[in-house]
Amino acid sequence: MSFDPLRKFVHVTELRQDGFVAFDFALGEPELFVEMIMPSAAFDDFCALNKVTFLDERARLKVGPDEWNWRLDDARERRFKS
Repeated sequence: MSFDPLRKFVHVTELRQDGFVAFDFALGEPELFVEMIMPSAAFDDFCALNKVTFLDERARLKVGPDEWNWRLDDARERRFKS
C-alpha cells in the first residue's frame, strides 16, 4: 500500500481528570505520529473534521528495538532524569 496523506489515524493514550484527551495523530501511516493534547470537546471536533480512523492498542505498530519504543512523555519521567 502506498503512502496516502489523506488517511488519518488517532490513538487515544490518556483521558485526563482535567477533561483533556492525550492522543497520537498520524497522517498516512499509523507509525508516523505526533503526540497531541486538547480539551475533550475540541478532540471530538478534531476527529470528526479529519474523519480519523481510531486505533486500539492491538492496531499500533512497534517501531523497532525497545530502545526506540518510547514516547516523548516518557522522557520527562524515565529517560533523561539524572
